[in-house]
Order: sequence, then C-alpha cells, then structure tokens
Amino acid sequence: MKTALTIAGSDSSGGAGIQADIKTMTVNGVFAMSAITALTAQNTTGVTDILEATPAFLEKELDAVFTDIFPDAVKIGMVSSAELITVIADKLRQYGARRIVVDPVMVATSGAKLLRDDAIEVLKECLLPLAEVLTPNIPEAEILSGQPIASAEDMEAAARTIGERYGCAVLCKGGHQLNDANDLLWTPAGSRWFRGRRIQNPNTHGTGCTLSSAIAANLAKGFNLEESVEKAKEYISGALGAMLDLGHGAGPMDHAFDIKDSYRAEVRP
Repeated sequence: MKTALTIAGSDSSGGAGIQADIKTMTVNGVFAMSAITALTAQNTTGVTDILEATPAFLEKELDAVFTDIFPDAVKIGMVSSAELITVIADKLRQYGARRIVVDPVMVATSGAKLLRDDAIEVLKECLLPLAEVLTPNIPEAEILSGQPIASAEDMEAAARTIGERYGCAVLCKGGHQLNDANDLLWTPAGSRWFRGRRIQNPNTHGTGCTLSSAIAANLAKGFNLEESVEKAKEYISGALGAMLDLGHGAGPMDHAFDIKDSYRAEVRP
C-alpha cells in the first residue's frame, strides 16, 4: 500500500484539517499518517481557540514518520508560525521528501488573515520552493502573486507568476464568486482548466484540505499531476453531492461517500 503524510492542524469537529486529510487519503486508497501543527477548538460555526505545537515536538513527529514509514507523498496544510514552517522545510529537505502538495492556508473563508506577515515571508522563502504543486484559493493567490484577481485571465496570470517565482506547478482554485468550481492548473508545460460540477450545497467546510489531500493520495499512487487533480476533483464532487448536513453552520462533506455499503450499515431498529 502506498502512503501519504499530512502536516496540518487538527479540527475537533472533523470536517477539515488533519481529520479531513486522513479520511480523504484513506478513501482514496493510501495509508495516511499525520504530523499535527496545532490543535484547534472549532466546529461548523467557527474557531474558538488554537493550541500550537512546539517546534521541538513537530520535529519529533516528523522524525518518527520519516524514519519508519517513509511517505510516498506529503500534503502540508495549516502551519501557523514561522518557526513551525522552518522546521517542516528543514525536515523535508533532510529526508528528501517527494511529491509535496502545499495548500497555503493563509486566508480564511471570511477573508481574515491566518498567518502573520513574518510567517508568510518564511513560507514563501523556505517551503513553497519545495512543492511539486501549490493549491491556493483566490485571496491566497493574490497574496502570493501580488496581483489582483477578478477574472479567468487574472487567475491564469497569477498562477503563472506564482509558478515561475517558486518553481512549481500551481492549482489556482476558483470560488469566492469567481469561476466557482473551476480550477486552473499551471505548469511550465502549459495550463489546463478543470471544469467542476456546480453543486448547490452550502456545507463546504474543509473543501481545500480535502482537495489537496486527494491530490497527494493520487500522486502517491503514481498518477501524474493532471490525472491526480482530475481524480481529486471527481472525488470532491462526490463528497459534496452526497449532501451531508451536520451542525449549525457550514458543515462538512461526506468524505466516506464511496465506502462499500456493507461497512456503512447501521443497526436496524
């Protein structure tokens, strides 16, 4: 079995972060491992507290994984400080990690910045150049490119700027009322639009985490980048299309929508 490591924050409500990553990787056929950067107290209505891991402990987590079950791919999500970003970059280089997917979690859906300016600079300098592909949303792509994005053409220009600047592929995700469900993959060989199926489901908590984890899982299994993105988009559509409805806010998707019914059977009354 192929393996994948997620380096991200924990979501106590299970819809995003480490929990979404592990569910996604498992359903997409790889063995999932984790290094937790922070504990968050959150649910479908918001985040109430964050307890960040120490750099020393995160270093131990990464050593434990890489020295025993070497991951075939790595997904990196929420990292909240410059010190933690530095630890991750150092360890990825030390162990020669490959197939690295970075979801640069910098801006919340509400528009609030999640990283201090110094952490953003360390992310740009140390971590992004190690990635095979970045998966920014529109606000994050604006920050990374330094360009406003108001059209499909702007998405293409920003993705090219980011890719050339950091030497990696870029999946610029639609949404935020722009090209909703349509994502642009830029690589040095050219660009490709992935047209998504618009699903009228308000419960989209964790979509970014899930998409990047599915891409990492597919890369781990040996699919090329375009195939990995295409399959990940199909998976997201299925998880949203299951129309799971939990919680009082923007709820999670059904990550396990494709598990065999024999394992999902409930106790009969």
